[in-house]
Amino acid sequence: MLSTLPVHATADSPKKPRAPDLHGRLLSSRQLSLALAAPLSDEDQTVQPMDDASPTKWHLAHTTWFYESFILKPNLPDYREFAADFEYCFNSYYESKGARQPRGRRGLLTRPSAQQVRDYRAHVDRELGRLFTEGFVDDGPDPLVAMLELGINHEQQHQELLLTDILSLFAYQPLRPAYREPQPKPEPQVAAEPMQFIAFDGGIRGIGYDGSRFSYDNEGPRHDVLLYPYRLADRCVTNGEWLAFMEAGGYGEPLLWLADGWTTVKSQAWDAPGYWEERDGVWHQMTLEGLLPVDPRAPVTHISYYEANAFANWAGKRLPTEFEWEAASAGYEVAGNDLGTGALRPRPAGPGNGRLTQMFGDVWEWTSSAYLPYPGYRPAPGAVGEYNGKFMVSQNVLRGGSCATPTGHVRASYRNFFYPQQRWQFTGLRLAEDAA
Repeated sequence: MLSTLPVHATADSPKKPRAPDLHGRLLSSRQLSLALAAPLSDEDQTVQPMDDASPTKWHLAHTTWFYESFILKPNLPDYREFAADFEYCFNSYYESKGARQPRGRRGLLTRPSAQQVRDYRAHVDRELGRLFTEGFVDDGPDPLVAMLELGINHEQQHQELLLTDILSLFAYQPLRPAYREPQPKPEPQVAAEPMQFIAFDGGIRGIGYDGSRFSYDNEGPRHDVLLYPYRLADRCVTNGEWLAFMEAGGYGEPLLWLADGWTTVKSQAWDAPGYWEERDGVWHQMTLEGLLPVDPRAPVTHISYYEANAFANWAGKRLPTEFEWEAASAGYEVAGNDLGTGALRPRPAGPGNGRLTQMFGDVWEWTSSAYLPYPGYRPAPGAVGEYNGKFMVSQNVLRGGSCATPTGHVRASYRNFFYPQQRWQFTGLRLAEDAA
C-alpha cells in the first residue's frame, strides 16, 4: 500500500502569497481524480477484484472523506457534513476514527451510488473553497496549510491506486476491456541498449529529506549511512531479459528463491509476471490499453519482491539498498515517464551514455531494504500518525515512482513500501553489484 501519512513540511514563503497557489493545486488535484475516473462506467467504479485493490468509487469518496474529516470539520466552524454514515463507509485505516467497512468488502458498497459520491465530492470541494475565500487559510495556523498539503499528496497517491486497481479489475474480465484505446508508440522499434553498470564511491552519505517543502514523515529524520563502493545498472531490467529468465527455468529453480518466495511461487502457480498470458506462442500482458504483446525493450513490471530477488540471483547480481538508490540519484532531475506523459505504461530506456536512466517514473524499483524507521523517527501525534509507523514491519522499500505516479509527487527521498508477495502495482527492478 502507499504511505499516506503525516507531513514533514514547513512554509517556505509567507502564507498570503502561498495560499492562491495552494488552492490552485488543490483544485487541479481534485479535478484530475474525476478525469481519471471519467472513462469508467458507474459499474466499473463499484467492483473490487481483490483485497489489495479498491473500487474507483471508494477512492473518490475516501480522498473526499479525508478532507472532510481532517480539514473541514476541525477548521470550518459552520461546516455541515454531507452524510453521517460516510464516515463508516470511507474511512480506511484510521482506527482512532472509529469503525469502518472492512477493506476486502469495499466492493459490496453499491450504496451510496457513484452519483452520490460525485455529489459528495462537489459538496466538499465547495466547502474547501470557502476555506480560502473566507480567509481561513491566509490567516490560519501553519498546521492547516500542512494538512492541505497532505491532502493533495494523499489524493495523488490514490490517483495512482485508482489506475492500478482498475487495471487489476479489467485483467479479471473475460472480455479484457481497455481503459483507453492503444496509443501510437513514439519510439522506434530498436533493440534495448546493453545494460551497463555505473560505479559509485563508498563513504558516508546523508539520507532522507532535507528540504523545506512537503515530505512524508517516513522520509526523515535525515541521517548518515555508510556505503561501500557499488555499481548500479544504468536502466531497469527489460521484458526481454525477463523472458530469458523464464526460458532458463527461473520459475522452476528453487535455489534462486527465498523460502517464502518459493512457497508463494508454488502456491500461486506463478510462471510469469503479473497480467502475462501466452497466446499462440506469444506472451501478452494486460495493460490499461487492453491485452497487448509484451514489448521486449520496455521495463518488466508487475513483479513481486520475491521475483525481483530471484532474477537478481539468476543474473549473478543483487538488488540495491534503498540508501544506494537514493545516493545514486543525487544530481538527477526528478522527471521521467510518469502520469504526466500520458503513456500509462513503462517505456523503453533511451541511451544511457554513462549515466543512469529511468530513475524516476516507468516502474517502482524494488530495493533489498526492509521498510523500517530511520534513527530518531517518531510518528506524528493523533489520527494522521497511524499509517507509516504501524506499517514498518514485513515490507520492502521501493523507490522512484511509476508511469502512473502523478507528476511532482515523488522525490529522491520518497519511500514507497509493499509486502514482498504483492505485484499489482507497476513494480520492477534495477540490478546492483558490489564494486570491490
